[in-house]
Amino acid sequence: MPATTRPAVPLAGFVITLLGAVLFSTKAIIVKLAFGATHTDALTLLALRMLFALPFYAGAALAVSTRKDNVRMTPGQWGLVALLGVLGYYLGSLFDFMGLQYVSAGLERLILFLYPSFVVFINALFFKQRITGVQKWALLLTYLGIGIAYAGELAIDTSRPGLYWGSFLVFLCAVTYSMYIAGSGKLIPQVGANKFTAYAMLAATTGIFGHYALAGPGEVLATSRALWGYGLGLAIFSTVLPSFLISQGLKRIGSNNVAIISGIGPISTIAQAHFFLHEPIFGAQIGGTILVVLGVLLLSWKRPVVAATA
Repeated sequence: MPATTRPAVPLAGFVITLLGAVLFSTKAIIVKLAFGATHTDALTLLALRMLFALPFYAGAALAVSTRKDNVRMTPGQWGLVALLGVLGYYLGSLFDFMGLQYVSAGLERLILFLYPSFVVFINALFFKQRITGVQKWALLLTYLGIGIAYAGELAIDTSRPGLYWGSFLVFLCAVTYSMYIAGSGKLIPQVGANKFTAYAMLAATTGIFGHYALAGPGEVLATSRALWGYGLGLAIFSTVLPSFLISQGLKRIGSNNVAIISGIGPISTIAQAHFFLHEPIFGAQIGGTILVVLGVLLLSWKRPVVAATA
């Protein structure tokens, strides 16, 4: 009985996921450029991001809801989609944008990349999935890598104001985003990738607009043209396109392969931050990044499935 291994990752799924991960990694770069050029605040920039993204998600929601094969969601599914959208792209994005006012783009991406480890903890706590020995080693590598990179960051600039507070805010973003990822892995097979993404982002947009209406400096939206340009760039290149690309990647190649390929994220951000923001690249950052990526690879890796054929 010859054994056959599971087919390699489809090229289309690989390319889609890789492009989505790289585009997502541009978010921190655009945000830092916007803060430096316009002196705006995190809430205003986030509101602009979602303002420009809104027509795309509204159009996608309308398109998927009018298809013949549309899956009608139950009230419970509607509630979960809305909750996950608020956690992942309203609260998570707000924490992230606020944190980027204090930490470098490279450090932000490394801290944010803790989210796969949090997904493991969520699955263990709520879905009773056992943490394996390999996963324990992966968690150790991931947190050791963050520690090394963080120590290197402190060695370079110990006087940077708000470094610890900004790091904590990005950490909160990683926590909320891990909830979004864990929940989406359960809901996307039920309702479809595009439908989940569209309605989750619409829920997040509602939360952001409500927050801005209560606390945002509305006059900034009317006066700063440069700010509108950064908002548009964030909406198209680091929100709309990558969110749909990653959802399609999850559908085509599965969450484990998506997590592995997304390991390019920290490397991409560090490289872009060096060239566009002139952030230094140092040994501790490189070493820490390697350990974090290795940890995520171990967390996400599954052995090939072997099937017997007659």
